[in-house]
Amino acid sequence: MSTLSIPQIAPVAIALIGGIAVIAVRLKASAKPTSLKKILMPPLGMSTGFAMFLFPFTHIPWLWAAAALLAGALLFSYPLIWSSKFEIRDGDIYLVRSKAFVFMIIGLLVVRLLLHDLVERAVSIPQTGALFFLLAFGMIVPWRLAMARRYRAKLDSLAGRGSEAGGVA
Repeated sequence: MSTLSIPQIAPVAIALIGGIAVIAVRLKASAKPTSLKKILMPPLGMSTGFAMFLFPFTHIPWLWAAAALLAGALLFSYPLIWSSKFEIRDGDIYLVRSKAFVFMIIGLLVVRLLLHDLVERAVSIPQTGALFFLLAFGMIVPWRLAMARRYRAKLDSLAGRGSEAGGVA
């Protein structure tokens, strides 16, 4: 019978803390007007993570990198795109709170934890981190670009009719 050690528990704890932080930030964000800058900054900030590939121990085959990016973009971004909607309130654009978002983040976290254990058996821990970074980046870019398009549409409708209250989009 094996026992769990700190190196085995740490990634799970970090993933759980990250998931809780994402949910908290999203719920808090719906209380304040949003902006294009707030939508586009997370992927730009996250892009600094590509610096990890300067270190050889994080290198993975190109095909694996492409698969991770595509899985993020084609599988994991769509639930987030689907659950991200905006509304106009008092002349400002707000992100609408979504119970579905919370459940999707929890679901994505569970999938990530299950895949992490499986992937870690085949590659080193730094390479696992690299794969999951690419998966997350592949997920966040299409999601945030879709949010930016929807935000711009709301902004255009707001400019076109003054400060009337609008529906959800």
